[in-house]
Amino acid sequence: MKASDEKKVKEIARKAEENGGRAYYVGGFVRDRLLGLPTKDIDVEIHGIFPDKLREIVSSEGTVLEMGESFGIFSLKGTDIDIAMPRKETVTGRGHRAFDVSVDPFIGVEKAAARRDFTVNALMEDVLTGEIIDNFGGLTDLKSKVLRHVTDESFPEDPLRVLRLAQFSARFGFSVYEGTKELCKTIDLSSLSKERIEGEMKKALLKSERPSVFFEVLRDVNGLDFWFPELKRLINLPQNPAFHPEGDVWVHTMQVLDRAVSFRDRVSRPFSFMMSALCHDLGKIEATKEIDGVIHAYGHESLGMPVVKDFLNRITGDKSVINYVLNMSLYHMKPGVMARAGSSQKSFNKLFDDSICPFDLICLALSDEGERNEDIEKILLQKLEIFNETMSRPFVQGKDLIEAGLTPGKSFSEILDYAHKLRLAGVSKESTLKQTLAFARKINKKEPH
Repeated sequence: MKASDEKKVKEIARKAEENGGRAYYVGGFVRDRLLGLPTKDIDVEIHGIFPDKLREIVSSEGTVLEMGESFGIFSLKGTDIDIAMPRKETVTGRGHRAFDVSVDPFIGVEKAAARRDFTVNALMEDVLTGEIIDNFGGLTDLKSKVLRHVTDESFPEDPLRVLRLAQFSARFGFSVYEGTKELCKTIDLSSLSKERIEGEMKKALLKSERPSVFFEVLRDVNGLDFWFPELKRLINLPQNPAFHPEGDVWVHTMQVLDRAVSFRDRVSRPFSFMMSALCHDLGKIEATKEIDGVIHAYGHESLGMPVVKDFLNRITGDKSVINYVLNMSLYHMKPGVMARAGSSQKSFNKLFDDSICPFDLICLALSDEGERNEDIEKILLQKLEIFNETMSRPFVQGKDLIEAGLTPGKSFSEILDYAHKLRLAGVSKESTLKQTLAFARKINKKEPH
């Protein structure tokens, strides 16, 4: 928390106290402070002050951005501070947003905390005194690293809490109270939006050291069925033990996902990369067969494209994520196979050119390996270095062909493709231009006039 923000919060708390109110840090801010984790977003709840008076107090510290009277939430422009009033929430239907919300400044700290999801998130800290208010055993659960729901009555009202449970477990390494697991098994997730699913999954994939825990928790609470049916089909899907002694495709996928974490900060697009690690073997659902007593999944990369696409379209509306993951899943096997086969630099250049991000593809391939294979990694990085150097050289473009006398026509793209192949083969620009012009003359002779 920035010192300037803390100063503003304390001044607001002091003014609230002068008017008969009390200010508390709440939610994840308290949890993370007690865990010794960095805290940025500052959530403050103020009791005992009517909305108009609170608005006046908050306005004295800066420009107020208000989320609406019914929510009673004020933000201070240019800060990470959110000031909220205690709220009552009444369920009006199914889904994460199906609540009638009204502020109640005098509801009391226990009832205010009771609407929280987990005990570790129901802790409150008096802004002025530092006293921790713990009405539901959150301190004990924080010390024991346990996620436990606050109340049986309110917890099932918001189905997003099942995803939050999995996400917190993955991020913080907390176990889940058995009673909370059983309660989650009764909650229907179908009313949630894909944006909410993607949001919680993104936090797990980008902020966890073991993102596999997110999916393992969902598996434990029967939370895979509606949103992640393809992942559920990986459970007990066999693999050839000669290549995959770890077990079924689910186990392998979870291991790859966790290994991908070591590359997460180095790749160009971390979320898309982690999604690729999750999706890379979905094609085995369609391709796995037993032939003469041996399990194979021939062509699972290409056979998996429709499966991967269906999964991604259910989870995200971001076309750039979808295109990236489809491309990475299609080519994920090739780097390792080609390195072991001693493939030519020309073949690697073609692969890297087809890849949406060659370095990320190498990272995915290495994540897919069992133990870290330094020899394979060295070969792949050397091949990529040569590819990058090759692609940095001057090359023939359309304007070069036009300057040489070619007129753009229906065969122009074919001619450019030919020039590009020569570039990938490492041919100099001068030689490429000569060979391409000769190819163009040959093509033009064949075309009817």
